[in-house]
Amino acid sequence: MSIGDGSWDGDAFREALDTTLARFLDGQATLLTPLGPDADRLLAEARTAVAGGKKFRATFCHWGFRALQPVVSGPEHERLLRACASLELLHASALAHDDLMDASDTRRGRPATHRALEAEHRAAGWRGDPVQYGAAGAILLGDLLQGWADEQLRRSGFGWDRVGPALEVFDLCRTEVIAGQFLDVSVQARGRADVEAAMTVLRYKSAKYSIERPLHVGAALAGGGPDELAALTRFGLPLGEAFQLRDDLLGVYGDPATTGKPAGDDLVEGKRTVLVALALGSAPPADADLLDRSLGTALGVDDVQRLRGVIDASGAHAEVESLIAELSDIAVAALDDAGLDPHATEVLRGLAATVTQRAV
Repeated sequence: MSIGDGSWDGDAFREALDTTLARFLDGQATLLTPLGPDADRLLAEARTAVAGGKKFRATFCHWGFRALQPVVSGPEHERLLRACASLELLHASALAHDDLMDASDTRRGRPATHRALEAEHRAAGWRGDPVQYGAAGAILLGDLLQGWADEQLRRSGFGWDRVGPALEVFDLCRTEVIAGQFLDVSVQARGRADVEAAMTVLRYKSAKYSIERPLHVGAALAGGGPDELAALTRFGLPLGEAFQLRDDLLGVYGDPATTGKPAGDDLVEGKRTVLVALALGSAPPADADLLDRSLGTALGVDDVQRLRGVIDASGAHAEVESLIAELSDIAVAALDDAGLDPHATEVLRGLAATVTQRAV
């Protein structure tokens, strides 16, 4: 990846980020060595948790920085990579907790953390409840990763005049995503959510933390102030909403071979998404009742296909596609008017297409 000449290689960026994350975890391994093999197992789960994925949050942090400071020197590039890595540690933390709360069996085609640890307990023939053991391990791993995320940002190497404002954004991001997650849990527990409630969950659980706040962290590290952050919000928030709406479609229509999740996983988990809210509001009563009582139950392939048909016939699928396009257009128009670095604007425009048109 070339840094200061205006070129961008996403694969090289992800490779450099993976190296940065591995180096950080190697350092943590040294600290954890006195705790013995159990700490090694926890660290192994941490390495798995940050492996793979598209690294969108780190990418938007990087380009939030370069939107305001286009040229990044060698040493500063290393500092920026460490800061970007903090967003991926935070994301891994959220996934460990989210999979446990949703009782998900898989993540990226492998057992979710709580399932992997549960299986280790069973295989070893240990005492106690293997399910509880797996749950405890996932909670602790998520907590550890969140602490490490903060540490990685604080120790990124930028001066406090930059790290301090970035941490303020980081703190806000964590508050939003945790509160948004509880709102999501509560909506599912009540078994109902209109479109407005589903959009609020979407905004605070995912949209802000996936794109808007990573852009803000990067911009704050580049010395950006309120005006610059506001300009990035006008781009990042609608794009984050479109990003999550695409994710909601993939949760129902995605190919398991690509997503690493079972077919119709969001339906099995009972997710009260915008897609589901729209379908329940528009489908004939019998279809709406079928969809409503099927959410959160064990569903076979034929069941999933039938519910997809209900959602399609209601017009909700097409409506969400239209909303994604509308939000994407709003985001790109705001980006073009933001007065940011031209090359960063070009890359961010491409990223907007990537995150809203993806198949995984």
